[in-house]
Amino acid sequence: MHAPVDIGWLEVHSENYFGDGGYDLHVLQQLRRDYAVSLHGVGLGLGSAQGFSTAHLQRLQKLVERIQPGLVSEHLCWGAIASRQLNDLLPMPLSRDALDLVCDRVDLSQNVLKRRILLENVSTYLRFAADDMSEAEFLSQVATRTGCGILLDVNNLYVNQRNHGEDASRALLQLAGLPAGTVGEIHLAGHLVEDSCLVDNHGSKVDPEVWELYRQACRLLGSDIPALIEWDTDIPELGVLLDEARQAEECRRSVAEAAYAA
Repeated sequence: MHAPVDIGWLEVHSENYFGDGGYDLHVLQQLRRDYAVSLHGVGLGLGSAQGFSTAHLQRLQKLVERIQPGLVSEHLCWGAIASRQLNDLLPMPLSRDALDLVCDRVDLSQNVLKRRILLENVSTYLRFAADDMSEAEFLSQVATRTGCGILLDVNNLYVNQRNHGEDASRALLQLAGLPAGTVGEIHLAGHLVEDSCLVDNHGSKVDPEVWELYRQACRLLGSDIPALIEWDTDIPELGVLLDEARQAEECRRSVAEAAYAA
C-alpha cells in the first residue's frame, strides 16, 4: 500500500460508482478511509423537461449513504429527452419556466438525498435568444429559492466570457451578494483554444487568466472555499496535478494574508 498523498480531499463522478460491487467501488471505499470525498454528478440532468430519472436519483442516494461524502454536486444543465439519455451537459435556457423546473428538481433531489446539493455553472457554446436573465442571476435565484449551494467553475466562467462576450467579473460580484457559504466549492481546469471558441476540455494546466479570475473569486467570495483541479483528458503524472493543487492553495493563502494585513 502507498502512503496517502498530502491532499485535503478527492472528488469523483458519482455515476462511476452506482454498482452494488466491483473493483471501482472497492477502491473508492478504500480511499474514503484516508480522504474526504466529494460526489460530483454528470448524469442527473436536473433541467431535463422530459426523461428525468428518479431511478438515477435513487442510485445517487444509495451511494451517498455508502460513502457519506462531504459534498454532493450536480450541473445546471439538461441531458435527457423522453426515455433517451444523451450523456452530455446541455445548456439551459435561462428563462422563468426553466427556473421553476430546476427549483422543483433541486427541491426533490435535496429531499431524497436529505442534504444540500451544490449546482455548478457549465461551459456553453450557445445562448438562447429568449433568455430572461444571466447565468449568475439564474443560479442566485435557484440558491435563494431552494437553499442549495453553488459550485463555481471558474474556468467555465472564463470560457463563457470568451465565447459569449459575458462579463465574468460581474458574475462574481453578483454571486458575492449571496449569503456567506452559498458558494461551497470552486473548480479550476484547463481549456482548449480553437479558432472559433474555447473548449472546456480539462486537458491542460490552468490558464494564467483563469488563475487571475480565481484570485478575484477568493477576494470577493472568501478564501476558505475548497477548490479542486479538474483534469480528465491527457492526464499527466501525479506531480503535475499536485503542483496545480499547490498553486491553488498558494493563491488562496496569499489572498487570505493580504485581507488579514489590510
